[in-house]
Amino acid sequence: MNVIPTKLQDVKLIEPAVFGDHRGFFMESYSDKDFKEAGIDFNFIQDNHSLSQEAGVLRGLHFQKGKSAQTKLIRVVTGAVLDVIVDIRKGSPTYGEWEGYIISEHNHRQLLVPRGFAHGFVTLTPNVNFLYKCDNDYDAAADGGISFDDKELGIIWPIDVNKAITSEKDSKHPTLKEFEAENPFVYGEI
Repeated sequence: MNVIPTKLQDVKLIEPAVFGDHRGFFMESYSDKDFKEAGIDFNFIQDNHSLSQEAGVLRGLHFQKGKSAQTKLIRVVTGAVLDVIVDIRKGSPTYGEWEGYIISEHNHRQLLVPRGFAHGFVTLTPNVNFLYKCDNDYDAAADGGISFDDKELGIIWPIDVNKAITSEKDSKHPTLKEFEAENPFVYGEI
């Protein structure tokens, strides 16, 4: 397993060892022992799975607030996405900065999204099966998000966001600036 640090502190790209031959491939998508040895020590308690049937589906940017905040370990088992995260931890040296990563069935990469980051993705292919582990239960009352088209964040999506296939909820999230007053995430306290 190869763990790649990113410019956003605590965010990591993970490349599992993939063993392939003429039949296909085998990989361990998760091993608690191996992850802990690599310094990734979270107690993942919930697995989630979403299917996006069309290319151009945009989901996010999501997070859970307060005691329900979640660290996520994401991967794609069919198709490809541009996965985007934004550091929303007040006081962080990378507050308000974003990064995007291609995660696909072909590169087998996984992304560790720590608490205090908004997370979303856009599908680059049809029929994307997107899986992620969480270290906390989902709590509808703690559900939050920021706008995927926040001009100040300047996220470069590979699609016209005005034509994105998105939910009504995701189209109404506040900008990061509008969220600042109620933002519970503080760098070093999560």
